[in-house]
Amino acid sequence: MTDLDFFNKVVCLRKLDQPAALATAIRTRGSTPRKTGTKMLIYLNGQIEGTIGGGCGEAEVIEEAYNVIRKKLPTHYTVDLTSGILYEDGGICGGTMDVFIEPICKEG
Repeated sequence: MTDLDFFNKVVCLRKLDQPAALATAIRTRGSTPRKTGTKMLIYLNGQIEGTIGGGCGEAEVIEEAYNVIRKKLPTHYTVDLTSGILYEDGGICGGTMDVFIEPICKEG
């Protein structure tokens, strides 16, 4: 999906008033699966479009996105990939990623 296709999808969701959230990586530090500017759409039915890197960090963002959709309030969420049993062997990412999650709501 191109960036234009992605943003057209956001506009369409807003016009249709389909509940969804847009997650955007706004800052990364250290080793992360994706970098600043990465975007993902999350729907209440569990469907996603795009990715912010997959794995446990993405699952945390999806879970937080459900809250954003229900409350219709944006939030800042930090994915910390620096600790935990799966991170200690150095085989996977070891950084942090700040993600802005915003609801996609009908205008007006």
